[in-house]
Parts: sequence; structure tokens; C-alpha cells
Amino acid sequence: MKKTSSAELRKREKLLLKLTSLPTAAGHEGAVTRFIGAWVAARRRLALASDRYGNLLVTRADFKRACRRTPPLFITAHLDHPAFVVLSAAGREVRLEFRGGVQDAYFKGAAIEIFSPDLSRSYPARVTSLDAEAKPFKTVTARLDKPAQLTAGCLGRWKFPAASVKKGIAYTQACDDLAAVAAALAAYDDLSKDKKLAHAALLFTRAEEVGFVGAIGAARGGTIPANARLVCLECSRSFPHDSPIGGGPIVRVGDRMSVFTPELTNTVSNAAAAYQKANPAFKFQRKLMPGGVCEASAFSFYGFSSTCLCLPLGNYHNMADLDGVAKGKKARVGQEHVAVADFHGLVELLGVIARQLDAPRPSPRQSMEKIWAERGALRG
Repeated sequence: MKKTSSAELRKREKLLLKLTSLPTAAGHEGAVTRFIGAWVAARRRLALASDRYGNLLVTRADFKRACRRTPPLFITAHLDHPAFVVLSAAGREVRLEFRGGVQDAYFKGAAIEIFSPDLSRSYPARVTSLDAEAKPFKTVTARLDKPAQLTAGCLGRWKFPAASVKKGIAYTQACDDLAAVAAALAAYDDLSKDKKLAHAALLFTRAEEVGFVGAIGAARGGTIPANARLVCLECSRSFPHDSPIGGGPIVRVGDRMSVFTPELTNTVSNAAAAYQKANPAFKFQRKLMPGGVCEASAFSFYGFSSTCLCLPLGNYHNMADLDGVAKGKKARVGQEHVAVADFHGLVELLGVIARQLDAPRPSPRQSMEKIWAERGALRG
């Protein structure tokens, strides 16, 4: 692979900060969807489609023809992040539900911002109460600093400084999973120029944070061909001594619920290792990452060949110092963050995988059979 120019790296970082600044929530992914639509429209070789579940597919125009020769490769990421959705507003009092997984302690007195219906501006507010038992999602009451014209369906999120890069770390509103969306777009901008990779496509799913809704719809509703390979992108909680931020993108072999498709995972891992051997500066990790569940499990439960690449993530779901809070420290929300080098490494690794996935290679069993043929008669 050719070396990426510094100008291209800066362009990718700009994309990362832009995407991770967009407000989004399960079922309210419109800002991200519109961004992707504009991105595709600027590239004449690409086509954008949506399925009946609201998922987005980005392909080359000749994608279907190419898939007659080569099984499709889908690079996937989800469009939502844990966030608030307004249920009602009266004066300065706003009632919101929270769609996603965040521990109750982090809501107490937390500063949030609530967006106008058109997302053109936001209004600061503070959480005053939490109903953790509300169904289908926990609800909060928040008090606006000043009255604002809000309606049911407006988005809210934790209030943080603007996304920025400091000492090689990108501090953002929502890495999970918008940093992965950015990586997918950056990688595909290059991959889609190669006619030999016309079978590669992007799949962006909705409402992952409330139970893989988009992925399940895509899996059971015919969006994905039965012979597809899926490389799912995620941002997963980093553990400093096991999966450190800055240690490179992670080939995730499984999660809390399952081990992903072994053959595909091994092919991806072997391609990464071979690339690292030829390019010693390239870093990657291979880990189970059992702290959560990702869409690779959902797809595998429906019989698809799937695996996962992830970025080691700080302040998972905006929960700062989870270990300290478990020991009794005061909970506070914080900006999710990833290493910029890991982000660039993920983009690079996606290019490697797309180009190497279908390269001729002996299967693990063939390798075992070769050993047996050479040494099976060994005795004593």
C-alpha cells in the first residue's frame, strides 16, 4: 500500500472530528444520515440506498455485478450513540428519555444540552431527577438555563467542549460509533476507486444502542446476501494493561456474548500480522474485549460470517473513571476519546483486509494436513 500523505491524514482527522460532533440517538440518526448522503453525492462512482429498516448501504454502481464473481464484503458501523430524546417540555422543565446504556450515578446533576428541532442551536440544561425504572427507557427531568422552544423528539446529549485533538488524542462527543463511521468512510474513499474491490460496500445500521435493531432487521430481512462477509467496526472500552489506547486498532475475536466467526477472524488477524511484519511501524492488537456486545455477534446469530475491528475507547458511553466509580468515587460524565494514531491505523487496516481477504491461501486445516503428511509417521 502506498504511504498516506500528511494532507490526507489531516483530512481524515477533520472528518473524525466533524462526524463525532454530530448529535445522534437511536431512532434519531438523521444528522449522520444526511452527512453520509452528502458525502456519497460528492462521489459520482458511488450509490446510496436504504433498506426498509433505515439502514444505509454505500456501494459502487457495479456492486451487484461484482458480487457474482466475489462474495460481498460489508464494512459496517452503527449510526447512533447513547443520548436523550425529549418527551415533553413546558417552560424550563423538560422530560426526556435516555436511549442507551449509562449507569444511574452519572445522571445526578449532570449538565446536558438540548437541540432545537432543526439542530441549528442547543440549549444548556441540568438533570434534576432520574426515573431509572421507566420503560422502555429510563427517563429524566431537566431544567433549562433559559426557556426554549422545544418539542417532543428533540435530541439531547451530555454537554462537553467542542471536539478537539490534544497530544494525539481525539476528545469527542461520541466516538461510539461515529469514529468508526468516519474510519469506514475514509477507508472506502480509497477502496471504492479500485475496480477490483467493487464487491466491497459499507453498511451503516441504526438503533444499535437499544438492542441491535438495525442489524437484526438487516440480518433477517434480506438486506445482506447469505454469502456476505461482515467486518463490523466498533469502539470498545479500553483497559490500560490489556487493550491500551495507542496500542493500535484491535482485531476483536469475541465479546461478552459470543466468539465471532473463527475462519473470518483468523483471516483478518493473519492479514494484519503479515502486514505488520512487512511494515514494523504498524501496530494492531488481537483481543477478546468481553466488556460489551457488538453487532458481529448479532450477525453471527443469524448465520452470517462476521468479525469485528475496534478502537480502544476512553470514557466508554461517556462514563468517566468507571473503575473509580465502582469503588465509591463520585460519577461524572466525560468526553469519549480515542488515539488519532489508532484511528489512522484502523483506516489502514481496512485497506489491508479488503485487498487480502480473497487472496489465495491454505486453510488452517490444509496447513494441519501438510504437517501431518510431513511428520505424521514420527514415532519415538
